[in-house]
Amino acid sequence: MSKKIVIVGGGIAGMGIANTLAEKMKNTEITVINKEDFYFAGPSRPLLLTKEQDYNRIIRGYEKVGEKGIKVTIGNVYKIDPDNRKVYISESTIGYRNEEIDYDYLVLTPGIVFDDSSITGFDKYWWKNTTVYDPGRVNVLKERLWTENEGTVLVYAPKAPYRCAPAPTETALLSHTVLAYRGVRSKFNIIHIDANDKTQPPFAADIVKQTYDKAGIQLVTGQEITEIGENYVVTKSGEKYNFTILALLEPNRAPKFIEEAGLGTPFVEIRSPQDLRHPKYDDILSAGDAAKLPFPKNQEIAFESSLFAANKILEMEGVSEKVPVQYAFVGWAYMGNLEGKLETLSLQFQMDLTSQPPKPSKDPQLKREYTLQKDKWEQAYLEKLFGYKYL
Repeated sequence: MSKKIVIVGGGIAGMGIANTLAEKMKNTEITVINKEDFYFAGPSRPLLLTKEQDYNRIIRGYEKVGEKGIKVTIGNVYKIDPDNRKVYISESTIGYRNEEIDYDYLVLTPGIVFDDSSITGFDKYWWKNTTVYDPGRVNVLKERLWTENEGTVLVYAPKAPYRCAPAPTETALLSHTVLAYRGVRSKFNIIHIDANDKTQPPFAADIVKQTYDKAGIQLVTGQEITEIGENYVVTKSGEKYNFTILALLEPNRAPKFIEEAGLGTPFVEIRSPQDLRHPKYDDILSAGDAAKLPFPKNQEIAFESSLFAANKILEMEGVSEKVPVQYAFVGWAYMGNLEGKLETLSLQFQMDLTSQPPKPSKDPQLKREYTLQKDKWEQAYLEKLFGYKYL
C-alpha cells in the first residue's frame, strides 16, 4: 500500500523534501500544497532595487517536478487535524472549500508570515511600508528610490530570528547605491533601526558598521519599533524617527494554523535540528523557516533541514539509503556600492553549525565576484529543485 506524504509549502524546504523522497522512495504519493502556482526565490530579491536582478530569472513554475510524479495542489491550508491525519485547504483566501487531504506523513514547510500585531497604527498606515521580501513591496520600494528626490529612508529589522538575516542591511546599502547613482544621496538621510543589539548576522556586524560609516548611514541598535504614523515611527523607549520612505520588516512567525493545531508558536516545535519530528507526533515533521531551529533562517538552512526531514522519513520507512547532510554553509550579503555604481559588492561569510558554539568566519574584503557567486549558487538551487534553468 502506497504511503501518502503531504508537504505544506512549495519553497526550498518543501521541494527539497519532495525531490529527495521522489528519488529515494518507491510506491509513494507525494503531494505539495502551495499558495501559488509558482515559486519566487528570495536570496537575490534585494538586487531588484538596483536593477541588477530580473523577476523572470528568479521565478519558477512546478511543471517539471510533475514529471517526477510529484503532485502540486494550489490552495490555502487553513486547518490541520493531527489526531485524524487530515489537512484542510480552501480554494482561495476568500472562502473555504473544506477539501480534506489525508496523509501518512505531514511535513510543514510553509515558510513564515509577517505579524504586525505588535505595531500600533500598522493597520492604518500599512500602505506606507515596503520591504525587499515580497514581489509587491520590493517593487514599490524600488519605485520610490528611483523617483523621490529628498527625504529619509528608514529601514527596520525586528528581533531575530527572521528570514534572511542580512536583508535589512542589504536594503539600507542598496538604497544608498541607488540614491548615489541618481546623484541625490546628499539630499537623503538613511537610518537603520535594529531591534537586535547588533545587525544580523552578528559576526558580520563590524564590517556592516564600517561600511555604514563610509556610506553615512545612521545605525540605531537595541530599539524595537512599536508604533507607526503617517510619516514617523516610535520605538519602545519613546524615541521618534521621521521617514519619507519606510522599509520595515515585521516580526516573523509560522502561519496561524500551526498554533491552532497545537504544533507550536511562534514556530513549529521539533525534537532536534537533526530529528525534525514534532515532539508529540512521529508522523509530523517540519523544516525550513517555519521550524523552530536554533539557526538563522535562510535558504541553505531550509534546504539542509529538508534533507534531515527526508532522511527521518526514509529511516521510519526502513529505507537504508540516506542523503548526506550537515548544517554548514557559505553565504553572501549584498553591501551595495559606495561609489553609486550599479555593480553591487558582497561580503562572503561561512557558518559551521556542526560545532558548539558555531564557528563563523568571513572575508572582510567586499568583492563584486561574491555577488556573481551568489547568483550562480541561487540559479543552481532553482534548477536542482524545479527541474529547469533560466535561459
